[in-house]
Amino acid sequence: MRVQFGGARGKTITLKAGDVVVLPAGTGHRRVSPSKDLLVVGAYPPDGDYDELRPDDIDLESAAARIASVPVPASHPLYGDQEPLTSLW
Repeated sequence: MRVQFGGARGKTITLKAGDVVVLPAGTGHRRVSPSKDLLVVGAYPPDGDYDELRPDDIDLESAAARIASVPVPASHPLYGDQEPLTSLW
């Protein structure tokens, strides 16, 4: 499948079986082309408070402040304590 990350001017990449994508808070993303065997699993921190706004519904200043306030995750959703997420945050 092909996915675009980063909004309307973002980068489009091809993903294949076994790929894992971890998106930082506020990362725009959309499916460009489907895959018949696609499985998407969302994993969010247990104490999170989420908003799922559409691009036309976003106040950029407010969104930037909310994104900046997202705390560093306690662990990586796939690798647990074996980094790399928390060191890259």
